[in-house]
Amino acid sequence: MITESYPEHLASPCGNFLYGKRLILGSASPRRRELMEGLGWKFTVDATSHTPETYPQGTPYLLIPEAIAKCKSQGFHRPIEKDEILITADIVVFCPDHEAMGKPADAAQACAMLKKLSGKTHEVITGVCLRSHEWLKSFSDTTQVTFKKLADEEILHNIENYKPFDKAGAYAIQEWIGFVGITSIHGSYFNVVGLPVQRLYTELIKIL
Repeated sequence: MITESYPEHLASPCGNFLYGKRLILGSASPRRRELMEGLGWKFTVDATSHTPETYPQGTPYLLIPEAIAKCKSQGFHRPIEKDEILITADIVVFCPDHEAMGKPADAAQACAMLKKLSGKTHEVITGVCLRSHEWLKSFSDTTQVTFKKLADEEILHNIENYKPFDKAGAYAIQEWIGFVGITSIHGSYFNVVGLPVQRLYTELIKIL
């Protein structure tokens, strides 16, 4: 079980709409944790789940991350209490031909992924699921990212120095390869980092 609590001083006046709700981030991603901290909300991290991350056969590619986020939510290891909201998310990088890219298993796979993204525009889609004791709400956010033509030396430098093995598509926009390789983005930058925090804020306001 991964459980962490964040101190009271992180609770912001702009979180008053939460009306005493306790937020649980159902993700072990340090990047998502940092983005949640940026919202100024008090929250707990608990990424314990007992369900494999799957989605129904034939799911349109645009809805795959959202379907996996729902699966993570439904697989949470305990019932949601009345004053809690569980937040789960999943991010997928899609090549121009809509091929899904997960996290590379090794350097060879990371190299192949970055070569496919080199010189092209791809989509980064994050699915988010919000679930309380009484309701469930899910949504997804899409960002288009364009890479310049990457040299082999640049790809190898990124793999050797920036550990891409826990990152969808073998890269992180906020690291070296993003600085030197990304020429444009259309949509939310934070969505590519790991969580569309502006959309999350807006959706929670709508609900609460």
